[in-house]
Amino acid sequence: MVKMSLDPVQVISGQVEELKVAPSSNGDSRGSWEEKEKFDQDLLGLSGKPKPPKPENAVTIAVSSRVLFRTELEQKVYEQKGVEEYLRYQIEHENEPFTPGPAFPFVKALETVNARLRDLYPQSEELFDIVLVTYNHAHVGIRLINTINHHNLFIERFCMTGGSSPIGYLKAWHTNLYLSADADKVREALAEGIAAATMFMSEKLTEVSQTQLRVAFDGDAVLFSDESERIFKAHGLDKFFEHERENEDTLLDHGPLKGFLEALGKLQKKFYAKGHRLDCPIRTYLVTARSAASSGIRALKTLRAWGLEIDEALFLAGAPKGPMLEKIRPHIYFDDQMFHVEGAAEMGTIAAHVPYGIAQKHNTKKNTSGGK
Repeated sequence: MVKMSLDPVQVISGQVEELKVAPSSNGDSRGSWEEKEKFDQDLLGLSGKPKPPKPENAVTIAVSSRVLFRTELEQKVYEQKGVEEYLRYQIEHENEPFTPGPAFPFVKALETVNARLRDLYPQSEELFDIVLVTYNHAHVGIRLINTINHHNLFIERFCMTGGSSPIGYLKAWHTNLYLSADADKVREALAEGIAAATMFMSEKLTEVSQTQLRVAFDGDAVLFSDESERIFKAHGLDKFFEHERENEDTLLDHGPLKGFLEALGKLQKKFYAKGHRLDCPIRTYLVTARSAASSGIRALKTLRAWGLEIDEALFLAGAPKGPMLEKIRPHIYFDDQMFHVEGAAEMGTIAAHVPYGIAQKHNTKKNTSGGK
C-alpha cells in the first residue's frame, strides 16, 4: 500500500493600512473615490492583476494551506515542541517557500480556467475564487504569502482563524467546496451543507493536464445520496439490483457534492455558448462501481433530470477504479470509501475522501489527520 500523509489546513492573511480620503475641493466626492479605489488596488498589490470576483458571484474553493502546500516538517515541530517553537520556526524560515501539496495542481488548473473565462467574458465575475484557510497564527501568514508569490498563484483572500473553527467563515464566503486534511473539520462542513473532502498525499503522483481541469466523482454518497448503498450494505448485491430495477424511474436524492458539479456545469456552459464545447477547459467524470445495465440507468436519469451533464461515465461493475483513474488523470477524485481512495492513490491519482453516508461505518482505515 502506498504511504499516504494527511496534512491539515493553514491560511494567509495580509494587513492593509487604514485609508483616509478627503472630499474633493468642489464638493463632488467622485474624483476622490476613484483615486481611493486606485490607491486601494496599488496598496493591495492588485494593480495589473485581475480583481477577485465578489463571493456571491464566484465559485468559491476554500483550500487548507496544509493541502495546498507540503508542511509535514512544520507539523512535526508543532507536535513535538509546541506552538511557541512552531511560530519561531515559521518566522525563521519565512523566506523559504513551501513545496506544492496535493491540492496544488487542482488550484493551478482552476487558475487556467479563469484565464480562459476572462478572455471570453472580460467583465464577468463568474469565476473560480480561491480562499486559503488556516488555523495558524497571523505570524505564519508572511511565509504563506511569500510562498503564494513564489509559485505565481493568484490567491487574494485569506482566512486565518488562530485555532478556531473556520466553518462559519466558509458559509460567509459562499463556499462551493472546502478541501482540508482535517477530517473532523470536513465532517463539520458537510454537516453544515458545505461540499467538503479530506485530501491525501500519495508518494506516487501522475502528471496531470496543464490546459484542462479534470474532476472525477464517485456516484453514491458523493453526487447522490447513500440510499442505494444502504440497501447494498444491509441486504447484499441481489437486493441492491432488485431495488434499483424497481426504482429505475425514481430520482436519487442529492449527495454532498451535487452542488459542486452544478457549479462546474454552469461554467462549462459559458464555454459552450462561445463555441468551445469540444475544447472546453473543464471536463467531468463519473467513476462508479455500479453496473451499467443493472443499476446505471437510475444514476443517468437522475443526472439528466437535474439538468447536469457529465462528460464521461464509467460504470465499472465492481472492478478496481485505480486503473481507470490512472488513464483519466484527474486533478482530483472524490469518493466516500477509503478503499477506493487508497486504490486511486496507489496508481498516483490525487484522491479526496468524502466522509458521508453509511460507508463510514464500514471504512476500516483509521483517520489520523489531526492537526491544529
